[in-house]
Amino acid sequence: MTKYANSIGVKVPELLLPNSAVDMTKWAVVACDQYTSQPDYWNETESIVGDAPSTLRIMLPELYLDKPDEAERIVSINSHMKQYVENGVLENKGEGFAYVLRTVEGRTRKGLIVALDLENYDYTKGSTTLIRATEGTIVERIPPRLRIRKDAPLEMPHILVLIDDPARTVIEPIGEALDKTEKLYDFDLMQKGGHIEGYLVKDEAQVKGVIAALEALIEKDAYAAKYETDQAPLLFAMGDGNHSFATAKANWERVKAEEGLSASDEHPARYCLVELENVHDEGIIFEPIHRVIFNVGDGALEWIKNKLIEQNGSCEVHAFSSFEELKAETAGKAGHIIPFVSKEGVGCLHVENPVAQLEVGTLQNALDILIKETEGATIDYIHGADVVNDLGSKEGNMGFLLPSMDKAAFFPTVIFDGALPRKTFSMGEAHEKRYYLECRSITK
Repeated sequence: MTKYANSIGVKVPELLLPNSAVDMTKWAVVACDQYTSQPDYWNETESIVGDAPSTLRIMLPELYLDKPDEAERIVSINSHMKQYVENGVLENKGEGFAYVLRTVEGRTRKGLIVALDLENYDYTKGSTTLIRATEGTIVERIPPRLRIRKDAPLEMPHILVLIDDPARTVIEPIGEALDKTEKLYDFDLMQKGGHIEGYLVKDEAQVKGVIAALEALIEKDAYAAKYETDQAPLLFAMGDGNHSFATAKANWERVKAEEGLSASDEHPARYCLVELENVHDEGIIFEPIHRVIFNVGDGALEWIKNKLIEQNGSCEVHAFSSFEELKAETAGKAGHIIPFVSKEGVGCLHVENPVAQLEVGTLQNALDILIKETEGATIDYIHGADVVNDLGSKEGNMGFLLPSMDKAAFFPTVIFDGALPRKTFSMGEAHEKRYYLECRSITK
């Protein structure tokens, strides 16, 4: 083990960053799972990047998953990864964390790039590992993502992992001692992504301080007092990129099987690069994730109403002239109010005695069945209300607007109730998501 051996599965990674000649604004591209119904966004990104070195060349926007040219795109990704390493586009900065400041929409959030041990993670329901999924993992979504990672020599993080650190002992102290760190980057992100700064944390005392502070968060007595439980501790909770982390886990299990390795063996693929963020950071806002269903026909609303009655005992549909009227008329009503938009206009579903704890659970329980039983129907998860209104009002579609989750309740909910309903919340809208920047080798 290294000098940074610890009990919580944190590895100090060797970070690869672009050399000083690379245009960082063209290099950094938003997470692959954004703008999945908006090809114009990715076409514009393509125009901005041009022939410049870019993470666009070493990732696959999920818009293109399962398309006829997917295999060709993956071959190109792997080729570009190798080229960037061999041609010196990427430089090894050595062992260290990266302290990140991201400013977008008038808010600044702080993060720390680390690698986490996938042996401390299990995405199956009821898991009590140190690292846990916060939403139900759809195993069917892993194989196409695994095709991308399987032969890739590098990984890049868009995964955001949350810690519950109200005293701000882990990440924040680094920001108070930036004189000890080398600045890695400082630039504006494309496509309304705001501004980002990164600093290399190599000082041994700082690195050990981070690890010690993380270990202290799950010290047995302190943890028991904090959450009033003797359950196995939760230290790292998925904030964004749940299926990407699950794919990294699946890839590590594949590597172990193919190479005859065990859970105690070291290998680069055993770890996954993520950005840690403190759920108590003022710059973190939990945004709701809305739903748009496509190609469902004119009878979808009545079908959803009947399914919600079947699942919850009752459901009423109300129409309004505007969302403002809807909000005023439904204020204070018991149960779950779920606004929707269709070609007919604005309305809401009112479930007075819901079975699920959250509105998103009530709605998703019905939509899952609708999509499965309706030929040609699909669903997308949208971060912006304007996009929902636009897409949902088109012929054959419906859009549903959901409320945001209280982030203070996040860790206790996951600890006591398990994974949240799928796509319950988002850490910002699409342009606020993590942009690809740092890389790490995942092959020997």
